[in-house]
Amino acid sequence: MAFRCFSSYLLAFFCMFFGFHCVAASQIDSANLWIEEEFQPSTLSKSAQIAEMNWFIEAARPYKGMQIRVVSETLNTHEYEANRLAKAFYQITGIHVVHELTGEDDVVKKMSAQMLTGQNLYDAYISDSDLIGTHFRSGKVLVLSDFMQGQGKQVTLPSLDLNDFIGLKFTTGPDGKLYQLPDQQFANLYWYRHDWFSRPDFKRQFKDLYGYELGVPQNWQAYEDIAEFFGYHVKTIDGTRVYGHYDYAKPDPSVGWRISDAWLSMAGVGDIGLPNGLPVDEWGIRVDQCRPVGASVARGGALNSPAAKYAMRKYIDWLNKFAPEDSKRLTFKSSLKWLKGGQVAQQIFWYTAFVPDVISSNLAIVNPDGTPKWRVAPSPVGKYWRSGMKSGYQDAGSWTILKSTPLKNQQAAWLYAQFVVSKTVSLRKTMMTLTPIRRSDIDSQFMTAKAPYLGGLVEFYRSNARDVWTPTGTNVPDYPGMAQYWWRFISDIILGKLTVDEGMDQLANKMDQHLFELSHKQGVCSPQLNPIQSEQIWLDKPGSPKRFDPLNQRGRTLPYQEAINVWQ
Repeated sequence: MAFRCFSSYLLAFFCMFFGFHCVAASQIDSANLWIEEEFQPSTLSKSAQIAEMNWFIEAARPYKGMQIRVVSETLNTHEYEANRLAKAFYQITGIHVVHELTGEDDVVKKMSAQMLTGQNLYDAYISDSDLIGTHFRSGKVLVLSDFMQGQGKQVTLPSLDLNDFIGLKFTTGPDGKLYQLPDQQFANLYWYRHDWFSRPDFKRQFKDLYGYELGVPQNWQAYEDIAEFFGYHVKTIDGTRVYGHYDYAKPDPSVGWRISDAWLSMAGVGDIGLPNGLPVDEWGIRVDQCRPVGASVARGGALNSPAAKYAMRKYIDWLNKFAPEDSKRLTFKSSLKWLKGGQVAQQIFWYTAFVPDVISSNLAIVNPDGTPKWRVAPSPVGKYWRSGMKSGYQDAGSWTILKSTPLKNQQAAWLYAQFVVSKTVSLRKTMMTLTPIRRSDIDSQFMTAKAPYLGGLVEFYRSNARDVWTPTGTNVPDYPGMAQYWWRFISDIILGKLTVDEGMDQLANKMDQHLFELSHKQGVCSPQLNPIQSEQIWLDKPGSPKRFDPLNQRGRTLPYQEAINVWQ
């Protein structure tokens, strides 16, 4: 009670000092209560949190009583926002938020429908920054950097501190303008059973069989050797069948993202360059300046290049040889149960959004003291990968507002977006969901204390690696329209309806066709296809697409600590 009275006094002081109007006592009390009982820990002092919440109360005054609708995919982070933070925002500001949760594919479809029809279906979306190439070309997305200086200036949080966000480079267009505000981030990292890899008997056996140390694989050959070792030589641990590799392959949009979101980049399909390869990115799309000019090798792209086909053959071979048969019936969401069950030795890349689901003390993969038996580390790379290329994928779910949304709704939705990423709220949200967006939160003492229980996640986000694991970039001019092709062709390859060569050739040609159609619809930086030439002409040039490499890699591993030091 004493704190709440003192808080009210501080609020009154801030109101008087900054010239704000007096605010409803119930809103002040609500802010105090949420700060005291929910929004801890924070990198802000409680008095600074109070000042930040008081700003929201005052800024929201013209919108009090409004209802806004936002939509996001169903992740732990967004469940926390929908179930807790939307309620807090309403009690503090008087703006009612309907925060809808749905599948990632459905979020993209809903946004695409609003962009196509101009009807205001939702006031804001949390969608992946993978759409940045679409947004800056479409002319239909609110340019946040302009909005914050113009019609959104009065509703832009003074303490927003954009420089504190670690993912702004992913949501910025080639024009240097900000189109989206990061809300959550997670990376695709190598996951493995550190306890199994540390067993002296397994280490001796592996060294005898393969001639090098069992450790964190640095390339795909080492990953394959480890998969073979646990699946064919170890076979069982404590009477339970174990597997050396794990993946998912059910015909579903998520299997397409499995390939587009990291697999080809790790193989080395694209060019050197960050956050995405230039002129050829990890989708195999070549750009000239900012104009996409082709995905097929015949047009200078790399989607059906030797590196891309090598990547797909490894995906299929490992799935058939080393993964549980159940893998072919699982998706992104349903695949988690196998890791939790303790039968998997490693996964080449695993979504760290699932960390909260694999740290419960009752799981077979967690020690009695709460520390994990597993670790995350840099994913191994294929034989076409070179230093200076992106090393994997990082998801950056980001707030996106469309121009078709009425101004007043834009402003109210912008308030809510800033609220759930504000410094008052963000560290608590990060501790709850482990999808950090702010440097100050990552570097906090609270994350230091949490680090031993998160298997390397904190070390990743404190390192330069957070800039090398990147989302889809600006080479992709129509993510909603083009992403659908991935899973359809990849599924046909998995099911044996197409060979790898047939599937990747057809996928590349389909992407070229889509680029051609966009050339008549988009203005700024619209596609302009290169003429078809002999593939050999492009393969003989330096960079991507890369000519066939007949050499096999020799497996290479590092001890865990040395492997994560690479991130530094």
